[in-house]
Amino acid sequence: MDLRVGVSAVAMNWLIMLYFIILFAERVQSIVRSIRDKDVKMFGSGFDSYVYLAVFLSLAAFLVLLAVGNAAFLQSLFTMDMNVYRSIDYRMLSITAGVILVSGMVHTEYTIPGIQFASYGMLIAALIIKTACVNAQAEDSVLLWMSLIYLILFSMAIPVMYHSEIEKATLFHVIEAVVSLALVAAFAVLMYKVLIENAVDLFYVIPVAIAVIGDTIIVAMRWKEKVNGFVLIFLIAASVMWIAGRIAAAVRLHG
Repeated sequence: MDLRVGVSAVAMNWLIMLYFIILFAERVQSIVRSIRDKDVKMFGSGFDSYVYLAVFLSLAAFLVLLAVGNAAFLQSLFTMDMNVYRSIDYRMLSITAGVILVSGMVHTEYTIPGIQFASYGMLIAALIIKTACVNAQAEDSVLLWMSLIYLILFSMAIPVMYHSEIEKATLFHVIEAVVSLALVAAFAVLMYKVLIENAVDLFYVIPVAIAVIGDTIIVAMRWKEKVNGFVLIFLIAASVMWIAGRIAAAVRLHG
C-alpha cells in the first residue's frame, strides 16, 4: 500500500473507532450516573422507558456487531496490509455506526452534548478523509464534495428525542422516535455509499422527504412549548443543499 494512502486509511478508521469509543463512553456514563441517582426513574414513564431501553439495546447490539462483524476493521487499526483493508465489510461497519448512533439520538439524564458532538466530529472527519482520498478519481469533484456537505447537514437534522409535555405528548414521542430511527437508518445507508461506492451523488428523494416531513411535524407540534431551532436550521440547510445537488447532478447528466 502506498504510504500516503495507507496513513489516510489508518487515520480514517481510527477516527471511526474514536467515534465508537467516545459515544459509547458518554452513553455508559449517562446510564451509570442515572442508576446511581435515586431521583432518576429510568422506567418511570413511557418516554423514560423508551429512551433508556433504546440506549441499552443500542449499546448491546453495537458491541455484538463490532466484535462479530468487524474483525477486519479492528485489525486495520494496527496494520497497513492491503489485504486487510480489502476485507473490511463497510456495509457492516456502516450498520454498526448507525446502531450506536441510535443511543445518541435519545436524551437521557446526564447526557453530555459536547462529548456527543465530539464523537460525531470524529465520524465526519473520517468521511472528509475518505472523500479527499477519492477526489482525484471522481467523475465530478464538485458534486462529490456537495454530496458530503449534504450528508453532514442531513445528519445534523436527525432529531434527538426530548421529553415533551404538550397536550399530545405520547403521539409526539412516537412520531419523534419513528422519524429519528428512520433518519439514522438513512444516514447509515448514505455513509455506506461514501465508504464503499465513492458516491458523487447522494441526493436521493426518500431520505430528504422523510426528513422534511418528519422534522416539520416534530418542530410544528412542539412549536409553542419550545422551538427546536437546531433541527429547523439544519433541515433548511440540508434541503437547500439537496436542491442544489439535484440541479448540479442534472447539469452534469445533460451537460
